[in-house]
Amino acid sequence: MTDDPDRKGRSGPVLFELEDDSAPASPSEAPPVPEPETQPTLPEGRAMATAAALAARRPSRLARWFWALLGTLVSTLISVAAWRFVTDLIASVPLLGYAVTALMVLFLLVILLIVIKELAALSRLSRVDALHRAATAALADDDLAAARAVTDKLTALYAGRDDTRWGRERMRDRGPEIFDARGVIGLAETELLAPLDAAARREVEAAARQVATVTALVPLALADVAAALGSNLRMIRRIADIYGGRSGTLGSWRLIRAVMSHLVATGAVAVGDDMLEPILGGGLLGKLSRRFGEGLVNGALTARVGVAAMEVCRPLPFATTRRPSARSVVRTALSGLVRTSDRD
Repeated sequence: MTDDPDRKGRSGPVLFELEDDSAPASPSEAPPVPEPETQPTLPEGRAMATAAALAARRPSRLARWFWALLGTLVSTLISVAAWRFVTDLIASVPLLGYAVTALMVLFLLVILLIVIKELAALSRLSRVDALHRAATAALADDDLAAARAVTDKLTALYAGRDDTRWGRERMRDRGPEIFDARGVIGLAETELLAPLDAAARREVEAAARQVATVTALVPLALADVAAALGSNLRMIRRIADIYGGRSGTLGSWRLIRAVMSHLVATGAVAVGDDMLEPILGGGLLGKLSRRFGEGLVNGALTARVGVAAMEVCRPLPFATTRRPSARSVVRTALSGLVRTSDRD
């Protein structure tokens, strides 16, 4: 490699000439630095999402064993202590001891009645589930005999209710005239379940309004979660009562876990700007106050839970009648709140 004779004995920086001879732009002519766009964060319905996760979460097997053994141990210790207390009291003060024994017997009798009531509630829920499965199978197989058997059991389920008397009479008059399974199930939906569907929808709308109002007005961190979980539990229990599957405490938790597990598994416990667009208009949700937006989103999620609960608690699937849309329920339930806020 040969040295450049022109660079011998030269020190310092080396200048390179650019091909473009145009003068550089001054700082005043430089384009402005773009500012980052601040997009409003949309409400996420965190209270309903937390309530759904709590209700759908299944305890581990170790936790179930822990609580079962703890309950057995505590009940055994209480029983032994109560027995010793009663026997010692009878030995020292017989009259008072026999009175306390009678009170304990009455208490155990009440506990037994509660257990029987819970078992009866679980039996009713199982009966409604069996009707739903039988109707689905009859529709899939187009089995007229199975469809008639389902409607007969459904009529027997509502035999003692005054709000279904007219529908049962219509079923008795028009049922023999229909000779296909879908028509028989459709007649039962129209005549028997249509007023029950309307009542269940009103319960869903009331629960959605309540959750939206509590979330928007109560500033406490966990109060909205407790209100959402309690309102949804009451809503699901009332929907089950409407459809004939009256549930006790255990049955209510079984229903809410079934509904929430379905919603969590399908990713339905999420709502965005598109679901509230019918009542708010496009893009308006992000312009509302954070608390009010959270209330609307939690109310919308409650409406979605209510529609899922109607599907779970209904003794027949939505075959010929249209399933209620969560968006239409939201529009009816929350439109009054939005109009009020707009006037304010």
